[in-house]
Amino acid sequence: MTGMQGVFLFAAGLILWAAFMMVTRQNLVHAAFYLILALFGVAILFVLLDAGFLAVIQVSVYIGAISIMMIFAVMLTRGDVIEEDPVNKNYGWALLLAALFAFGLIILVGQWPAIASLPGAFDTSRDLAAELGVALFSPEGFVIPSEVASVLLLAALVGSLVVARRQKGK
Repeated sequence: MTGMQGVFLFAAGLILWAAFMMVTRQNLVHAAFYLILALFGVAILFVLLDAGFLAVIQVSVYIGAISIMMIFAVMLTRGDVIEEDPVNKNYGWALLLAALFAFGLIILVGQWPAIASLPGAFDTSRDLAAELGVALFSPEGFVIPSEVASVLLLAALVGSLVVARRQKGK
């Protein structure tokens, strides 16, 4: 086993473990922290694929912005939560279906002839990060939709603060 394969197996195990822990936690803040850990594992996979730009975006956007905003929203709206039985009555069926799906996936991947071959090298002659930046932020590209999305996200954040402030003031 090479070093890259070891790092891949570590990252894959980290992602699977963190995702399992995320969906089994009753505390939403703990679940959000496990989500951050799973997203960090995905960033490790992007680094292994020589996709440094995607790894940086994964860390800055998904971990740095979206996950932190989810934790912020959970902490703002935590006051009126009614505790119910967190265990679903169909837990056994879900576990059985997940095991069948995993078994079928293992069989399917095992029959794939190219599973043992290594992928070819990426074409490094083009600077894809620069091309993406030009496409997103040039006046001929998608600068208007990008700015509209950022304004909508800012309005949603300000709106959540206003709603949370009114409820706590009553």
